[in-house]
Amino acid sequence: MSKIGAEHLSRQACVYIRQSSPGQVQNNLESQRLQYALVDRARALGWRDVQVIDEDLGTSGSGTAHRAGFERLLSGLCEGKIGAVLSIEASRLSRNGRDWHTLLEFCSVVGALLIDAEGIYDPRQINDRLLLGMKGTISEMEVASFRQRARAAIEQKAQRGELFMRVPIGYLRTADDRIEKDPDERVRATIDLIFRKFAELTSARRLYLWLREQQIKLPINRGVKGERQIIWQVPSYWAVLSVLKNPTYAGAYAYGRSKSVVRLEDGRKRTARIQHRRCEDWAILLTEHHEGYIDWSVYQSNQAMIAHNDNSKGDKVRGSIKRGVALLSGLLRCGHCGAKLHADYPRPDVVRYTCVSRVFDTGASCHLMFGGGRADYLVAEQVLRTIQPLGLDAAIQAIENHRDAQDERIHQTELALRQAQYEVTRTQRQYDAVDPSNRLVASELERRWNEALKAQSHLEEELRALQRKQPSPVTAAIKAELLTLADDLPRLWDHPKSLPEHKKRILRTVLKEIVAQSVGDTIRLILHWQGGDHTELQFPKTRTGQHRYVSPAETVELIRSLATIQPDSMIASILNRMKVQTAHGQSWTAMRVCSIRHHHGIERYREEDRQARGEMSVSEVAALLNVTPPTVLRMIRQGRLPATQVCANAPWILLRKDVESLQGVAGRGKVPQTVDENQLTLKIQ
Repeated sequence: MSKIGAEHLSRQACVYIRQSSPGQVQNNLESQRLQYALVDRARALGWRDVQVIDEDLGTSGSGTAHRAGFERLLSGLCEGKIGAVLSIEASRLSRNGRDWHTLLEFCSVVGALLIDAEGIYDPRQINDRLLLGMKGTISEMEVASFRQRARAAIEQKAQRGELFMRVPIGYLRTADDRIEKDPDERVRATIDLIFRKFAELTSARRLYLWLREQQIKLPINRGVKGERQIIWQVPSYWAVLSVLKNPTYAGAYAYGRSKSVVRLEDGRKRTARIQHRRCEDWAILLTEHHEGYIDWSVYQSNQAMIAHNDNSKGDKVRGSIKRGVALLSGLLRCGHCGAKLHADYPRPDVVRYTCVSRVFDTGASCHLMFGGGRADYLVAEQVLRTIQPLGLDAAIQAIENHRDAQDERIHQTELALRQAQYEVTRTQRQYDAVDPSNRLVASELERRWNEALKAQSHLEEELRALQRKQPSPVTAAIKAELLTLADDLPRLWDHPKSLPEHKKRILRTVLKEIVAQSVGDTIRLILHWQGGDHTELQFPKTRTGQHRYVSPAETVELIRSLATIQPDSMIASILNRMKVQTAHGQSWTAMRVCSIRHHHGIERYREEDRQARGEMSVSEVAALLNVTPPTVLRMIRQGRLPATQVCANAPWILLRKDVESLQGVAGRGKVPQTVDENQLTLKIQ
């Protein structure tokens, strides 16, 4: 009895076609033809309306990837438009039990048939349902078995260090499943440059910016599988970081640096790949596997440096070297709560170290905070005393670095020019080998030859420009000065041109961490050196009003005296005329004078208080005596009128009683004119 009825034929027959990967789609063409041939079988079975669903070509059926074609098939079944589903085998429809049993349930509900290369099945019949269930289970177990065997073979090859999914730039894969350094001198020199400059700059970002600034290009392999096509382009940050993080450059073979984590999202399996795993968690690690550009110990040190420069990890790491004068930034850790100490800048030249738990949690019990000036000085003094014997070696290394910095870009340009010259020679040979009368080929080869000549000419001009701009070499006088400074590291450390970034790099090279504790009235610093030794330093806390930015007592007393006779704005004017500066080296303003008064409890100027004391100004005395102010000043200089002055440029203070006594002697407000002995008199006959 036929299972195909009129009800089935009245609906569509759907042919589902799928292959698991893009490689199968490109290469396994016979499988595609076999699946597309199901259209003819559907028509032979009586269906006139046959629909083909092939959107899932190149998509896995394991349930980890979204299949648009399979979703359209289920939607058509739910709408009752499909009477039969044709597939070459059960594995094409699904490789996981969830999708397979969902399809069976839908077909059973709407009365649709399942047809493969071996037969016709009705999911509503118990025997067919049992057989279809077994087919789905076998399909699921089959792919699991394939994967298990493939994984075992891959791991076995990886155990021997012969499995290479991708060979990094700077290496070539040999015929016997080994890797060796690239014979291209320019490629090798660029990789060496990356690691050498990172050891100097200690930051991947600084290295990236330096390469961009020097216009040094990095090699990139753009060739397809089995081919090699090196192009040179401007470096990106991630390209530089990938070179620094790849253990292959340290002569090590590593397998299992990343792992896949499967989770359920929206009812489906989703595979997420974790790229960063600790070195201890790698599945396979074979050191000294091949010739490396750096040693394994240098690689480990580089990874520790990169990890410490990751500012996103908060107080767990030291953080990258930033701008600012705080030399101990990133090294200090609180000895009470273990949190990182934050460098705060109340003013551009003032440093204060504060526990981050105090900064971000106002209710925290830790309140460690101290000034950074004295701490920076003591730690720097201890470090300089320790590395003093290495001063001569450091000076010689500075001379070498100066010469290398001058020659590096020129060397890279020379290598690029040599490669361009080879390209010119190669394109010329190709042009000479072709028949000149074959213009279809000769014209193209001529164009390539001209482009190679242009590239060579451009590099020659660039090389000449670099050689012209090359600074003069280190002279004997400069060498002698550097060697002299090597014997006096503190003078070199305190030199105005010594950048804080360089000092921080030196401190981080020799120090691993500094633990700070508050003990009574002192701050205790425990220096943890890179070699494992420890040194303890102590210094007293800075009490209120004892910091270096305190106004001198003479200035405070001067303001106290002036405040009795002048307002704040006039006091500021007087201090500025006297060239007296604030504790921060600034000029005086009314607000700054007011701040000093409030801090020292000095009352502000009041006019009624001055009048109560019987004090008068020069202008007031001149009005009372009916003379001009210069006359009053002349009388003061001659001693005829008593007056006092707080300081130079301050106004004269006269007492009313002295002025009134002089007024009484003169009689009715008339004061005799003062006589200047240097003034000529005009006598009228």
